[in-house]
Amino acid sequence: MKMLLVTDAWKPQVNGVVRTWEQVTGEMRARGIQVEIIHPGLFRSFSAPKYPEIKLAVLPGRKVRRMIRDSGFDAIHIATEGPLGIAAVRHCRAKDIAYTTSYHTRFPEYMKSYFGLPIGVTDRFLRWFHGPAKATLVPTKSMREELAGRGFNDDKLVTWCRGVDTTVFKPEPRVSIDLPRPIFAYAGRIAVEKNLEAFLSLELPGSKMLIGDGPARAGLEKKYPDTYFAGYQFGEDLAASYAAADVFVFPSLTDTFGVVMLEANACGLPVAAFPVTGPVDVVIEGRNGALDEDLRAAALKALEIDRQGCIDHARTMTWARCAEMVLDNLACDEPALGLAGG
Repeated sequence: MKMLLVTDAWKPQVNGVVRTWEQVTGEMRARGIQVEIIHPGLFRSFSAPKYPEIKLAVLPGRKVRRMIRDSGFDAIHIATEGPLGIAAVRHCRAKDIAYTTSYHTRFPEYMKSYFGLPIGVTDRFLRWFHGPAKATLVPTKSMREELAGRGFNDDKLVTWCRGVDTTVFKPEPRVSIDLPRPIFAYAGRIAVEKNLEAFLSLELPGSKMLIGDGPARAGLEKKYPDTYFAGYQFGEDLAASYAAADVFVFPSLTDTFGVVMLEANACGLPVAAFPVTGPVDVVIEGRNGALDEDLRAAALKALEIDRQGCIDHARTMTWARCAEMVLDNLACDEPALGLAGG
């Protein structure tokens, strides 16, 4: 079996979409499934407005059509709503090729925040993009309910899961960080849509640490000089920083999931967040984190949560199951072939 994945988000980008598909395609290949990826690195590209680290393919239609024709795929999955995803959807619709999609990002809210585009306009585009798909994978039950309420066909929405690699993200070693305790940490893109000022402006004991980078970093460093900005970290270095901290603060109001919360849990770090889509699907109050409309209250409650409960919760979330759910819903005659050896 061969799956063709079309994604506008791929390495060297650093975000949850890339991390998810790196893990999922790795799981598929481990099962003997061939995976071919159409990504921006194969095209001439330009930097996305206000997001220079994200590269967008320039006029990719003809090349995408040729790559799809030549791929010999059994199933095609279109992961993102960028230039490559749009080109792939257009080709599939023109040739009556069945495909599946996934919904990763609150695209309408981001387009409104950055460019003032009305949410209704972007929603119409998203329904055009995802509507004809055999299935659209969405990361949480609450996100599925929200999309159904915005006019998406609920019968085609499939609640998907996420996973964490517990061979990398683990509670030990718990290294020492030269910061006053308790250490409240965040990891991810440093960008306006992550709502980081809701975290950085809190009066909390100890220290605040931001792991990652992005377009808002310079301004936040200037405004909050007492915050420790650690820059990008990956793999075992990131896991060590998680394990060294005391609470993981996730202030975003717009993420559809937040894989970083599971990574933090796997390292023994309880999560503090707002009770919104994403956190409400990940955090079990008092077991692996705390949710509150008052983020400071959530952060202080999370300090009291047992680290072992966080670790146990994360170990129930696997990338193998995430990959199986993709395979179970592919638009091909024999999707169960993908589960051989699973």
